[in-house]
Amino acid sequence: MRPMARRFPPDQTRKRDKMPKLKTHTGAAKRFSKTGTGKIKRGQTKTRHILTSKKQKTKRKLGKSVLVSDGDYLKVARMIPYA
Repeated sequence: MRPMARRFPPDQTRKRDKMPKLKTHTGAAKRFSKTGTGKIKRGQTKTRHILTSKKQKTKRKLGKSVLVSDGDYLKVARMIPYA
Protein backbone atom coordinates (compact mmCIF):
# COMPACT_ATOMS: atom_id res chain seq x y z
CA MET A 1 0.00 0.00 0.00
CA ARG A 2 1.12 3.48 -0.87
CA PRO A 3 0.88 6.21 1.77
CA MET A 4 -1.74 8.80 0.95
CA ALA A 5 -0.43 12.11 -0.31
CA ARG A 6 -1.49 15.10 1.71
CA ARG A 7 -3.47 17.64 -0.20
CA PHE A 8 -3.36 21.32 0.73
CA PRO A 9 -6.01 23.83 -0.29
CA PRO A 10 -4.73 26.04 -3.15
CA ASP A 11 -4.86 29.23 -1.05
CA GLN A 12 -2.69 27.85 1.75
CA THR A 13 1.01 27.13 1.52
CA ARG A 14 2.92 24.61 3.54
CA LYS A 15 4.34 25.99 6.77
CA ARG A 16 7.74 24.44 6.27
CA ASP A 17 8.19 26.21 2.93
CA LYS A 18 8.36 29.62 4.63
CA MET A 19 11.14 31.04 6.70
CA PRO A 20 10.16 31.82 10.30
CA LYS A 21 9.20 35.37 11.13
CA LEU A 22 11.71 37.47 13.06
CA LYS A 23 10.74 39.34 16.19
CA THR A 24 11.64 43.00 16.53
CA HIS A 25 13.38 43.95 19.76
CA THR A 26 10.90 46.52 21.07
CA GLY A 27 13.48 48.36 23.17
CA ALA A 28 15.68 48.80 20.11
CA ALA A 29 12.72 49.85 17.95
CA LYS A 30 12.09 52.76 20.32
CA ARG A 31 15.71 53.90 20.18
CA PHE A 32 16.75 53.39 16.55
CA SER A 33 15.25 54.21 13.16
CA LYS A 34 16.37 53.63 9.60
CA THR A 35 17.01 56.39 7.08
CA GLY A 36 15.91 56.26 3.47
CA THR A 37 19.31 54.97 2.39
CA GLY A 38 19.32 52.14 4.97
CA LYS A 39 21.58 53.69 7.59
CA ILE A 40 20.50 53.57 11.22
CA LYS A 41 19.99 56.72 13.31
CA ARG A 42 20.28 56.94 17.08
CA GLY A 43 19.95 59.59 19.73
CA GLN A 44 22.86 60.77 21.83
CA THR A 45 23.55 60.14 25.49
CA LYS A 46 24.14 62.59 28.35
CA THR A 47 21.10 64.76 27.56
CA ARG A 48 18.75 63.80 30.41
CA HIS A 49 20.01 65.49 33.57
CA ILE A 50 22.85 67.59 35.03
CA LEU A 51 22.54 69.96 32.09
CA THR A 52 23.49 73.05 34.10
CA SER A 53 27.15 72.02 34.14
CA LYS A 54 27.27 71.55 30.35
CA LYS A 55 28.05 74.33 27.87
CA GLN A 56 25.34 75.63 25.52
CA LYS A 57 27.32 74.47 22.51
CA THR A 58 27.60 70.95 23.94
CA LYS A 59 23.87 70.76 24.67
CA ARG A 60 23.02 71.92 21.13
CA LYS A 61 25.26 69.24 19.63
CA LEU A 62 23.89 66.50 21.88
CA GLY A 63 20.33 67.31 20.81
CA LYS A 64 20.97 66.14 17.25
CA SER A 65 20.77 62.52 16.16
CA VAL A 66 23.77 60.65 14.76
CA LEU A 67 24.36 57.45 12.79
CA VAL A 68 25.19 54.13 14.40
CA SER A 69 28.88 53.23 14.09
CA ASP A 70 30.07 50.56 11.66
CA GLY A 71 31.04 48.25 14.51
CA ASP A 72 27.52 48.23 15.98
CA TYR A 73 25.55 48.34 12.72
CA LEU A 74 25.02 44.58 12.27
CA LYS A 75 24.07 44.09 15.91
CA VAL A 76 21.45 46.85 15.77
CA ALA A 77 20.18 45.87 12.32
CA ARG A 78 19.47 42.35 13.58
CA MET A 79 17.33 43.77 16.38
CA ILE A 80 15.16 45.86 14.01
CA PRO A 81 14.73 43.61 10.95
CA TYR A 82 11.60 45.26 9.53
CA ALA A 83 12.28 48.92 10.37
